[in-house]
Amino acid sequence: MSQGTAIVTGSAQGIGKAIALNLSRNGFNVALNDLPSEKAKLDMVLNEVVLTGVQCRTYMADVSNEQEVKAMILAVVSDFGGIDVMVANAGVPYAQKFVDTPAESWDHTFAVNTRGVFLCYKHAAIQMIAQGRGGRIIGASAIQGVQAVWPSATAYGASAAATRGLTQSAALELGAHNITVNAYAPTFVDAALGHQIVKDIDISIGILPEQSKTNEIVNIYLFFSWLLLSFREIARCPLPQGIGQRNDVASVVAYLASKEARFITGQCVSINGGLVMTQFDEMIVLVQV
Repeated sequence: MSQGTAIVTGSAQGIGKAIALNLSRNGFNVALNDLPSEKAKLDMVLNEVVLTGVQCRTYMADVSNEQEVKAMILAVVSDFGGIDVMVANAGVPYAQKFVDTPAESWDHTFAVNTRGVFLCYKHAAIQMIAQGRGGRIIGASAIQGVQAVWPSATAYGASAAATRGLTQSAALELGAHNITVNAYAPTFVDAALGHQIVKDIDISIGILPEQSKTNEIVNIYLFFSWLLLSFREIARCPLPQGIGQRNDVASVVAYLASKEARFITGQCVSINGGLVMTQFDEMIVLVQV
């Protein structure tokens, strides 16, 4: 029996893909979204989702474009008959020293990570209110939006913090319609977004040369950099599991999307293995050496 229909933005890879698969295993029909450039990857995710026995379709849209978000939601409603869950997962990484951050990069980061979440929240809410049966709205924040733990991630952290405030404000207004609004704030997990942030941080503080942004050899460096970061997190994490996995995030999102989470709203759930309880000074020094 179907649990309803869920939209997952930014679901061509990484955490978004894991969320889509987890929701499908929990009985949700899934509307996959990503940029047109990611269509081939998104089609591969679709093939995996349908194997779980639910309905699934893909929708190309830029979440920072309001008209495209509206068109996506209208298309999902036309295809599935309604929306029960919106997971505004799409986001972009950006790391640069604070004083070197161009305004254009700041604007782009906020356009996707904050404006995109706002637009998905807004138009999903409009549809859910019209349906009159409540719903679940869930957005992506990040550990950097809860506590600044890495250098050179000002724009990314500020956009994640803005999502937390947006989530709480939306929850206050939408509760009367039986719509819960929550966010999830993971630490770096084994996903493409985290890898890109690590690379950007290392470039910004001088460990990697600027040309490494387009140099294929960076993949070798990134593997070892990520491995070192993983050992650092394992060493600081109170839990024996150490580094987080994509499905650690996806499982939390699946619970927030469930009927059992009916009394949880306005929350930003941290998924970091307890790292925010530790001191990050030592870790930051290690990154900068």
